[in-house]
Amino acid sequence: MGSKHNPPVSRTRSPLSIFIVFCLCCFFYVLGAWQRSGFGKGDRIALAVTKQTDCNIFPDLNFETHHNTVEIIEPSKPKTKVFKPCDVKYTDYTPCQEQDQAMKFPRENMIYRERHCPPEKGKLHCLIPAPKGYRTPFPWPKGRDYVHYANVPYKSLTVEKAVQNWVQFQGDVFKFPGGGTMFPQGADKYIDELASVIPIADGSVRTALDTGCGVASWGAYLMKRNVLSMSFAPRDNHEAQIQFALERGVPAVIGVLGSIRLPYPSRAFDMAQCSRCLIPWTSNEGMYLMEVDRVLRPGGYWILSGPPINWKTYYQTWKRSKKDLQAEQRKIEEIAESLCWEKKYEKGDIAIWRKRENEKNCQRKSISMCKSGNADNVWYKEMETCVTPFPKVTSAKEVAGGGLKKFPERLFAVPPRIAKGLVEGITAESYEEDNKLWKKHVNEYKRINKLIGTTRYRNVMDMNAGLGGFAAALESQKSWVMNVVPTIAKNTLGVIYERGLVGIYHDWCEGFSTYPRTYDFIHASGVFSMYQNSCKLEDILLEMDRILRPQGTVIFRDEVDVLNEVRKISGGMRWDTKMIDHEDGPLVPEKILVAVKQYWVGGAGNSTSNDE
Repeated sequence: MGSKHNPPVSRTRSPLSIFIVFCLCCFFYVLGAWQRSGFGKGDRIALAVTKQTDCNIFPDLNFETHHNTVEIIEPSKPKTKVFKPCDVKYTDYTPCQEQDQAMKFPRENMIYRERHCPPEKGKLHCLIPAPKGYRTPFPWPKGRDYVHYANVPYKSLTVEKAVQNWVQFQGDVFKFPGGGTMFPQGADKYIDELASVIPIADGSVRTALDTGCGVASWGAYLMKRNVLSMSFAPRDNHEAQIQFALERGVPAVIGVLGSIRLPYPSRAFDMAQCSRCLIPWTSNEGMYLMEVDRVLRPGGYWILSGPPINWKTYYQTWKRSKKDLQAEQRKIEEIAESLCWEKKYEKGDIAIWRKRENEKNCQRKSISMCKSGNADNVWYKEMETCVTPFPKVTSAKEVAGGGLKKFPERLFAVPPRIAKGLVEGITAESYEEDNKLWKKHVNEYKRINKLIGTTRYRNVMDMNAGLGGFAAALESQKSWVMNVVPTIAKNTLGVIYERGLVGIYHDWCEGFSTYPRTYDFIHASGVFSMYQNSCKLEDILLEMDRILRPQGTVIFRDEVDVLNEVRKISGGMRWDTKMIDHEDGPLVPEKILVAVKQYWVGGAGNSTSNDE
């Protein structure tokens, strides 16, 4: 009951108060609806990352090389899973080309030298150690001719190939004089002879394939002529051929012409060679020459130096009869003719053929043509005894598949595969936009790390190359890029080769066909988003660690939640990492993660073997 001295409080509200409450309700309703719609989600993520990230250039990420730290310092209380070093016996571990595994497979058609990856339970979940005394390779061009013995401590080639000038051992380094079995006077003189027939000097020839490359001196000396080679050889009793090639700074992979197609697209190479590569070209009805024909561009050149060329001079040295060698050469000539290759040159130890530019200039005899409509679908596909058809042309003057500009104009010209609409979803306009985007990205990378573009990073890999925009923006004779097109991505590797770049198909759920410590710098854009439902991210990161040199650098570009997971795993891998905002600012969900692999080597206290 109300007091007469205190009249009852009025329960009515003023119109102004009601209006203010109404406005506030409307504001919060609109704000809630906006947040639920998804707009602003990136802002919240970016804000969370920005709070824990220094987005400047990081002085504590050391990109320079050091060689005095050899002990491994384990953190006392690791917050993430810590990966231990593997036993030192795995220093040169190549998961898909291990000798013990290889011997379980048939020797027919070199099957045992092909890729045979371990099952999931057989994978190593440890860090591959560098050998004691490991040092950063010499910068290019000195690195072409000298390799630290501690990095590849194998002398067998200095004995086996002593008279052929492959490699010499001098003190604590190997010296590579540039010789080869068929060019003991040096690769330069050999290339000069080729250049008298093949237009190497004017940019018409840019990409080359070396089958059975040895230590890749041919590819090493082509580089100063602005020709980029892809060299391969098996991991066999000629110890460390490909390891030497990569240590010298030359593009190379472990591989063999066996029963499976080469991991390159059709019409990829302007030139291919076999310099005493010992590939049985006449076996299996010429199947290996047919595979070379698949990857050779219309108008491209094939060089054969070694058996059976010049058999009249060497038949006794090769311990073969004149009749046998003459029959072998005649068979090669017949197969080449059926492939529409025209013989252009034979003198001394060298013979050169040129592939016709189209079907109209070719009068084939009866031959089996491949039925498959996709000559680029090659990953683990068996080689067939059939010839890949030329792309159709409308006139005898047209180059099948499209003519290419001379290099370097080829690098940014619209590739024929795009101009002809053969890459789904890619137009000339989107190609140009992609080039602009990657120039912008690479400029940002160089701002973050000023050593990018210098000889400090000679061997570079792009794990998800797309149209090759990263490699094109980075193009320099100081470095080369292995452009990897994942087998689960859009097939763009043909475009990359048409730009005058090199690369390979690969499935990142498996080990890469190379030795440990063969890349200075790895670029991984969108790789982990692509593979997060295909295999363990941990396995991919461990493989990256295997192929990355000590004190090498990785740049990841991906969605922030994926990079946070990558950062968590790499925290136990002896990598130093920093997250950086996208160059367009903190509101963009895509981020950049920079990692530098610490320097450490195998040795006492680092082994995980059970007997120690």
